[in-house]
Amino acid sequence: MNKSDNLLDETFHDKNNGKNNLKRGLRSRHMSMIAIGGAIGTGLFVGSGETIHGAGPGGALLAYAIIGVMVYFIMTSLGEMTTLIPVAGAFETYPRRFVDPALGFAFGWNYWYNWATTIPAELAAGTLVIKYWFPNTPTLLWSILFLALIFGLNILSAKGYGESEFWFAGIKVVTIIVFLIMGVAMIFGILGGHAVGTKNFMQGGTPFHGGLLGLLAVFMVVRFSFGGTELIGVAAGESENPAKDIPKAIRSVFWRILLFYILAIFVIGMLIPYTDPNLLKSGVNNIAVSPFTLVFKRSGLAFAASVMNAVILTSVLSAGNSSLYASTRTLFALAKSGNAPRLFAKVNKRGVPTNALYLTTAFGFLAFLSSFFGNGVVYNWLLNASGLSGLIAWSGIAISHYRFRKAYIAQGKDLKDLPYRAKWYPFGPIFSFVVCLVIIVGQGYTSFIGSSVNWQGLLVSYIGLPLFILTWLIYKFVKKTKVVPLKECDFGYNE
Repeated sequence: MNKSDNLLDETFHDKNNGKNNLKRGLRSRHMSMIAIGGAIGTGLFVGSGETIHGAGPGGALLAYAIIGVMVYFIMTSLGEMTTLIPVAGAFETYPRRFVDPALGFAFGWNYWYNWATTIPAELAAGTLVIKYWFPNTPTLLWSILFLALIFGLNILSAKGYGESEFWFAGIKVVTIIVFLIMGVAMIFGILGGHAVGTKNFMQGGTPFHGGLLGLLAVFMVVRFSFGGTELIGVAAGESENPAKDIPKAIRSVFWRILLFYILAIFVIGMLIPYTDPNLLKSGVNNIAVSPFTLVFKRSGLAFAASVMNAVILTSVLSAGNSSLYASTRTLFALAKSGNAPRLFAKVNKRGVPTNALYLTTAFGFLAFLSSFFGNGVVYNWLLNASGLSGLIAWSGIAISHYRFRKAYIAQGKDLKDLPYRAKWYPFGPIFSFVVCLVIIVGQGYTSFIGSSVNWQGLLVSYIGLPLFILTWLIYKFVKKTKVVPLKECDFGYNE
């Protein structure tokens, strides 16, 4: 154990004895599964069909590989900062300390909004999934039950969240492993009676479809698939031993991305031609044509749709559970730093920020209820406004880490004292920021295709960006903040 480990252990002990602080109840296995579970969800199980249909299997593999590499660098950047300063408000604290307090304010509220608006989206998805079995039951009833479940898991303790995510992620991991084994067996003819060869993968003579624009079109879908991998940065504030657990979880992310995403896309591309119209119909309201369901059915698994429906339901509940956890801890951190009312910094005896949890739960449910009124106009606008939030959060990690390392060196600190050091600096954060910027700028390109500009589509695509910039500039104007000089950046654990 080095000097920084001892300092961290002592600091955590003191902080946990203080008033209004979170408790460190997340163990190593929880942290690893939170990282894995965040990387696997409905984006892979049902969204992968859209990417293969849009860009071909080769284009889908390339898109997942590029975003996968970017996510790995995002995770290593986050890992270097969170092992030294493990706080629940990572997405507010790091930009505030290492870039500009105004950016910290804007990134923090952006991240809270990103996950708070995901709650109603997951409630809506959950009702669609459950209606596969119970088509005539009331939508509102299931939404209330799902919300009560994830609220119950979050009100217990951080360990309650970690334990539930451990099992939710376990189900997803087992499903993908079984899928890969069966898929490879079908490719080589061990299942199904004959080898499929490369005819599906090379449909039309090439594994690519749609060219550069086809690739750009699927980037946003692929980015959504990886949304949540950064949750380990929030969970770091309640990790029992972040200096050891976070690097371990981060090192495992790259290989699991390679195994779960790249191999899964390859298997689907080999077994199902990208021209199959079912790939485009895949979604949480049409489980029967999920690429995973189609492959399982071709292997002879008669109840494939029911199996995948159950797995996707656990993914939806996992996403809702994580959404409530992340948004609650972010609001707590905003309150601790003075960027939200102080009442949201209050925690109960189990270390749960209850007031922040109550407000976030209420916001999520009210947003969901808005989908029943006025043809869902308010609800749609809420979701549209959060469309870029995940990418904005990732770019914030990259910017913060770039400045973090520069400030660390500028203050004469030794890189050897870092509990975890990100490889490939400064390439990693720069590459991540550039990829985020390309996707942000390019995601609305379809609005410019045609005889006239689709202004409504353009507004829907980019509404989240001006909202973020406006939040940043208003705070900067009111508080008169400036970029923090490198030698004045705060590396202390004083949240």
